[in-house]
Amino acid sequence: MSLIVLTYLLETPGSVEALAAKIASDQSTGTFVPVPGETEELKNRVAARVLDLRPLPPVTMPSLPQQGSGPYNRGEADIGFPFEAIGTDLSALMTIAIGGAFSIRGLTGIRIVGLKLPEEFRGAYPGPQFGVAGTRRLTGVTDRPVIGTIIKPALGLRPPETAALVGELIRSGVDFIKDDEKLMSPAYSPLEQRISAIMPLVLDHEQKTGKKVMVAFGISHTDPDQMMRNHDLVVEAGGNCAVVNINSIGMGAMAFLRKRSQIALHAHRNGWDILTRHPGLGFDFSVWQQFWRLLGVDQFQINGIQSKYWEPDDSFVRSFKAVSTPLFSPEDCPMPVAGSGQWGGQAPETYARTGRTVDLLYLCGGGIVSHPGGPAAGVVAVQQAWAAAVEGIPLETYAKTHPELRQAIEKFGKDA
Repeated sequence: MSLIVLTYLLETPGSVEALAAKIASDQSTGTFVPVPGETEELKNRVAARVLDLRPLPPVTMPSLPQQGSGPYNRGEADIGFPFEAIGTDLSALMTIAIGGAFSIRGLTGIRIVGLKLPEEFRGAYPGPQFGVAGTRRLTGVTDRPVIGTIIKPALGLRPPETAALVGELIRSGVDFIKDDEKLMSPAYSPLEQRISAIMPLVLDHEQKTGKKVMVAFGISHTDPDQMMRNHDLVVEAGGNCAVVNINSIGMGAMAFLRKRSQIALHAHRNGWDILTRHPGLGFDFSVWQQFWRLLGVDQFQINGIQSKYWEPDDSFVRSFKAVSTPLFSPEDCPMPVAGSGQWGGQAPETYARTGRTVDLLYLCGGGIVSHPGGPAAGVVAVQQAWAAAVEGIPLETYAKTHPELRQAIEKFGKDA
């Protein structure tokens, strides 16, 4: 019998073993009274069961508010859900094996820390259309990280002003430019006008140099039909990438978009922190990212080393490993995107801790556009930092003969 195996980190003032058994029962065949037609044969065919239980040290403070005092017992439970009871429907998986478990009484903490999908999921969803190889092909970058930057809505730039900045970045040699996740189609910068102002510059530069800078426009929308119209605007203008706020649009809209998409889909995970920030509640990224990879994201933002946000470096490294590990084949891996407070200074540590790989989209916002020498110098400085990292040369040494990197260190290094 094929099983979908979920690993739960459980916390309870009672028995972890009993709680794991209750989750398996409640989320598959359990009812509070017998129901007509219920048989042992039926229950055995579709019932979830506890496969393994690993005790962990108890804690004195509960993850969820609880009257009374500890200790609160903890453990990891592997629970197998029969594939026959769920199938390949990701919404059913989210509902039955994940979502419902959080409502069960008797727990003070629950976190989904593992998910192993059976072979039946291979080919059930389209997966990335472009992924790592496609992103490299579309950007023309083969032997180093794809270097990108961000158009920030806080600047309040209107389409002509945005195009002026993009033009400077294109001429600087940047590989990738994206709308910030908060920049979709505000009144001061409607998406259609932004596309019309920017794409002629991209195509003109491609005509002159052979290099087509990838520009990811924010197309997210509550209405999937409108999101597809936004997608079509990008395609018709000659674009090849779009930013999608995956938590905001949901799995159904993502599936709708991927089936029809002709361009690379850059996944921004804003809102993810709600689901993961408490260590005793929510999801591990290694679980959550599997849903979106199956649905078809091509590029996946995962923060970065020395992020400006809460996430520690070890978490970034785990996220990088998660999206870089095939689910069923190497083609189902999206391009990992390092972002959040990045500049060239994090390149050596990023290179070392991601296994000395350059299969990465390295995304710098202020780390490029706020460079003392201007955005063009900011791009060069990041390229120089990565060259130093790969060659094993300390940044301070490399900066002695590379003025753009030296300026970046003087500007951003003091806050590192």
